[in-house]
Amino acid sequence: MSKNKVLQPNFKLSFLLPKYWLTWLGVFILYSISWLPYKWQLGLGKMIGRLLYKVGSSRKKVALRNIQLCFPEMPEAEQLTMLKKNFENTGIALLETGMGWWWPDWRVKRKVKVKGLEHIKTAQENGNGVLLLAMHYLSAEINCRGIGYTNPMVVFYRPHNNQLMEYFQFRGRGRSNKYMLGKKDVKGLLKALGDGEACVYLPDQDYGRNRSLFVPFFGVKDAATTTGTLIFARKKNTKSMMIIPTRNDDGSGYTIEVMPPLENFPSQNDEQDLIRVNQELEKAISRKPEQYMWLHRRFKTRPNTDDPSLYK
Repeated sequence: MSKNKVLQPNFKLSFLLPKYWLTWLGVFILYSISWLPYKWQLGLGKMIGRLLYKVGSSRKKVALRNIQLCFPEMPEAEQLTMLKKNFENTGIALLETGMGWWWPDWRVKRKVKVKGLEHIKTAQENGNGVLLLAMHYLSAEINCRGIGYTNPMVVFYRPHNNQLMEYFQFRGRGRSNKYMLGKKDVKGLLKALGDGEACVYLPDQDYGRNRSLFVPFFGVKDAATTTGTLIFARKKNTKSMMIIPTRNDDGSGYTIEVMPPLENFPSQNDEQDLIRVNQELEKAISRKPEQYMWLHRRFKTRPNTDDPSLYK
């Protein structure tokens, strides 16, 4: 294993301690449900999402606020409808975690279809690494597994705080892909791009003030946007392209679309480049906005430290 790869977490006897018993129960339930027929899981996931919506939480308020901020011209009734659908999709996403981690290969391949793979192949055949810019769609777990069967990826990710969940998460996401890199392993991802790998990077969330610029994102004119995208996009012989995963409305499975490489990107203007990245993300998210992860406090970092929070 090369030095830039995350070492695969091993099973520990400490995982059997009482503090992990609730985690084991959750894993057992999720694993058992993953064997049900697919459409049963979609229906059950919607029910779970509706229950979460009725229970309510701070995350529900965050999701609604994000929708209000991003779509200020949308009538209030439509905003609430999107919120309810978003929670239904969140419930489905919980079960898609089990699908992504434990489904047999044949079942994943049958449900996940990939379009535009030729863009990755052409770039790699010409000696380029590929930076795939993705977004936090709720169906990420099953799609991460699915894309690996057509073109194994290097995945940049955030390790789980719960060590037992990280044990399952790492193995589940890595079953069909090359290897995983922790979110702080910048050198590792640069090396992978230099080696001609296809690497998945998600630039759509608020990663704090450090290495960020404030540029428009949907209806918010000063959203903290990571400059990490440009560090990777400027790696020599790297092509950047969007990858858009969605769940099909007809219940047939999932479609992952790889878009053509971004032309004249990056430029020498950081602000304009990040505006362009956000515009591409907006177009992708707008395809299925109810399937996007609105639960994250996307606009928590303000341009000035004394600016009032957008979530109060």
